[in-house]
Formats: sequence, C-alpha cells, structure tokens
Amino acid sequence: MSSDLAQTLIVMPAFNEEAAVAGVVAEVFAKLPGATVLVVNDGSRDSTVAQASSAGATVIDLPFNLGVGGAMRAGFKYAQAHGFRYVVQVDSDGQHDPDGVPSILAALRSHDVAIGARFAGQGDYEVRGPRKWAMKVLASVIGRIARTRLTDTTSGFRGAGPRAIAIFAEHYPAEYLGDTVESLVLAARAGCTITQVPVSMRSRAGGTPSHNPGKAAVYLGRAALALVIALWRPPITLRHEMTTQP
Repeated sequence: MSSDLAQTLIVMPAFNEEAAVAGVVAEVFAKLPGATVLVVNDGSRDSTVAQASSAGATVIDLPFNLGVGGAMRAGFKYAQAHGFRYVVQVDSDGQHDPDGVPSILAALRSHDVAIGARFAGQGDYEVRGPRKWAMKVLASVIGRIARTRLTDTTSGFRGAGPRAIAIFAEHYPAEYLGDTVESLVLAARAGCTITQVPVSMRSRAGGTPSHNPGKAAVYLGRAALALVIALWRPPITLRHEMTTQP
C-alpha cells in the first residue's frame, strides 16, 4: 500500500472551509503517509488558503468559484502533469474518513473508477424523502450503463486510475451533480470500469453544508436533468496510447 500512496494525489476541493481544512489535511498526512495532498481553493473568501498551506498541503488557488466539478478538473490536470497514477477525492469538511482510502486504492488496481459508497453495508449514513429515491433511481440507471451493481452514485468520496484521469483532466463535468452523476456516465461510456467499496461517512467538522432540507424536493429534478445531459452528450474516445493502464 505504501507504493500506491506514493503514487496517489489526494485532491480536496475547498470553498470557505477555514474551520476544517487544516485538520483534515493533517489527518490525511497522518493516516496516509506518502500521499500528496492538493487543496483546490475554489474562490473562498476566508482564510482557507492560509489554513491549508499551514497544514502542509499544496494549494491551487482558483480566482473565482467554479464548483466541485471545476475544482476537481484542476486537480486531475495537476495529477496528469505531475505523473500521479491515482487521484482520490476527499472532502475538505471532514466528512470523508481517510481510513477508507486504502480500500479505494485497492479497488483501483483492477478498475478505473472506485466509489466510496455510503449505502453498501458500512456506517449509518441515511437520507430520506425525494433525495433518497433520486439516489436509488440514479444508482440503478448508472449501474446498468456501467454494467455493475451500484448503490451510491452521488458519493464524492471516490478514486480514479490512469485511464479515468486522462478523461477527467480534459472533460470532467462542472455542472450541478456533474462531478458525481455525469462523470460516472462519461467514464462508463468511454469504456472505463467502475466499482464501489463500502465506506463510513462522518459529520462535517466545520463550514456550511451545501444542501439543506428545504432543497431536498428540488434534488430529484436536478438529478434527472444531470442524467439526461450525461446521456445526451457523445461518448469520449480515449487516444490509443491512453487506453491501457501501465
């Protein structure tokens, strides 16, 4: 695992996460020795950059807010430019436990994308109402496209191997839910293999949630729209030299 970690870039998108980001970076370094941590500051108006830098992370400071998708594309471009074999997204708010990263990396030895799934038998993460049903429908549809059983296609705790990095560095979606739903459809239709591993989620260590109960009813329509957009766009074709993992 140490050799995998040496080839791994942990990408942490961050928007106004001054309360949590330093602690999360420190925890990642402690639990994943040898990994490189890249915090992509997504136009924060607080001291996120200073906090991340003080904890030892490499920082990309975007001049304005692009959303998680835009921040992750910057991370994938960095990984590709610096020769990293694996990219794992870890939220800067503390919800993703770095203890789950080794399982994701193990899955990436045989798959192009590995999702840290919240509903796969580990932990007690739970959602209700329209959001729950939207997640179930999305998992069913995307699982059919990817030809595998999936239970959590909106989890941001996920990893990418060489072929997926090549795709995502150029084409990672930036629209709402594009970084989760559309990116999986994009990868599957490009011939990437997708799997999931069970992980536990935690409460935020600080900052403000991006969703609240009042937005739950809107989630279903937006999720459906994201899926339609993903299916409408033409498949990405990898160049021949990128189609085989080293």
